[in-house]
Amino acid sequence: MPYTLHKLAPGSYDLKLDSDLIGGVVKNGPRAATWTAELLDDVLSRAMPAPFTKTEHKFPTLDAVLIWLGGAEIREED
Repeated sequence: MPYTLHKLAPGSYDLKLDSDLIGGVVKNGPRAATWTAELLDDVLSRAMPAPFTKTEHKFPTLDAVLIWLGGAEIREED
């Protein structure tokens, strides 16, 4: 699946799937932080895109999020 993360502010990204905004990825806290990948509410009315099995998933690093999303790329601009 072609997921991309689009940088908003430090520690905050829009999550897009095939150029459609479906959620976000955010850093939780400044030190020893975790990262959360979450779906927007309107996505939940449709089938969840793989690999999501619930609204939010937590990860120890941003790299772990990218790997989980099938090798998602970070883009600085839209």
